[in-house]
Amino acid sequence: MTNNTLIVGASGGIGSALVSQYAHAGDSVVALSRRDFHADDWPDSVKSVSLHEHTDSAIKAFCDTLKEEGRKLNTVVITTGVLHNETLGLMPEKRLEDMSEQALSTYFAINSIIPAMWLKHLVKIMDSQHATVVCVSARVGSISDNKLGGWYGYRASKSALNQLIKTASVEYRRRLKNAVLVSYHPGTVDTALSVPFQKNVKAKKLFTPAFTAEKLFQHSGGLDREQACHFIDWDGQVVTW
Repeated sequence: MTNNTLIVGASGGIGSALVSQYAHAGDSVVALSRRDFHADDWPDSVKSVSLHEHTDSAIKAFCDTLKEEGRKLNTVVITTGVLHNETLGLMPEKRLEDMSEQALSTYFAINSIIPAMWLKHLVKIMDSQHATVVCVSARVGSISDNKLGGWYGYRASKSALNQLIKTASVEYRRRLKNAVLVSYHPGTVDTALSVPFQKNVKAKKLFTPAFTAEKLFQHSGGLDREQACHFIDWDGQVVTW
């Protein structure tokens, strides 16, 4: 039986690599991005779809369309997120005085609220027997692991994402037998998101998108499905909440 997989954020470095990973593993993949995008190495089993706005209503309409098509999803990976963006005035804060209302609102809108809307509507179109939803989070979203401070907006919005995932996993398990939700720390990946911060990363700890996709595929497929929710890193190790 062919697995149906949805990759949200398919035009990004990690997202595009995940589409290739799942498609070449034999899955039927829906590659969703804000703009029309189709990588050269994607096989015919990939369906590219553009969704220009990731609002509550737009996400609902997209999920309703999949439901009307009779497509039940086995796996969803949500890769969208933001760390820095000059246009939006975003840069990780180094001190309290760097925080701004606008930046904090943007961090939460992109890193927390958009994935929450996906979790809200995906529950209606996931396979009732085997459903896995993975959200790309970050170790810096761990409250117990925070020893350095700084990065207020990014940390807090990823912490909120982790709480949303954990909370949703309770209801997902009630409504979908064997559903598992995952908060996933991919490590530092060589994408646009990490470029300004790569100089302090050891070469062997700067991962390619292909390596990241392979690891996520491996670990998400080997989860203990008796547990409804996991927070793990690129090496399959548990990250404390």
